[in-house]
Amino acid sequence: MLFSLIFVATMVVTGIPTALLFIPWCWLTGNVLPLYKGTRFMLSSSCRLAGVRFKTEGLARIPRDRACIFMSNHVSNLDPPALISLIPGRTSAFMKRALMELPILGTGFRMGEFIAVDRSGNAADAKQSVAAAERVLAKGVHITTFVEGTRSPDGRMLPFKKGPFFLAMDAGAPCIPVSIHGTESIMGKGSLRIKPGVAHVVFHDPIDPTAFSSRDELMQAVRASIASGLPERMRN
Repeated sequence: MLFSLIFVATMVVTGIPTALLFIPWCWLTGNVLPLYKGTRFMLSSSCRLAGVRFKTEGLARIPRDRACIFMSNHVSNLDPPALISLIPGRTSAFMKRALMELPILGTGFRMGEFIAVDRSGNAADAKQSVAAAERVLAKGVHITTFVEGTRSPDGRMLPFKKGPFFLAMDAGAPCIPVSIHGTESIMGKGSLRIKPGVAHVVFHDPIDPTAFSSRDELMQAVRASIASGLPERMRN
């Protein structure tokens, strides 16, 4: 548990000053970038000091002139810190509504224009989340989504949710498939224990959603791209 304690301690030591300094700054100025950069530093420092190393491929493939939708598989609670630390520019993300309502932390998420989602299956709620994501993309902010909707229990890819592909088809933003593996061994599902190790993150070539005639065709193309960066045992 030593590395888990180091991770949490670093989050606290760096997170409290970040919140105290930059949440009021964002309220006063409307500028969220200092808060976002402080959060990235907190996440990357916590991972590094806990012995988590990132081996990254494909960052040069990411367009720098427009907002993109990053679509990743999901195998560990360390995946969001990894992506937020690595994605160039600012990214928003879909997030459970309950997390958006937490004291202080929820305030930061709302200021960062993270998008609340409900798992009720209600079509109206889903449309509202997609519309909010389109507004964020229109501001030049990336969207990050874990297209399986939940963490895989054994690392193998799960079926994809349809919402991110509705968003991609409507917005026409480039889709960046992302393959993550290794984090499932560093911090497994249902465990709070962190073990030192290497997390592999592959950013694949952008996929243009306007080149596909249907949402399902786009989904299959993204799935094939993500699978190509995973070990055989995880491709399902």
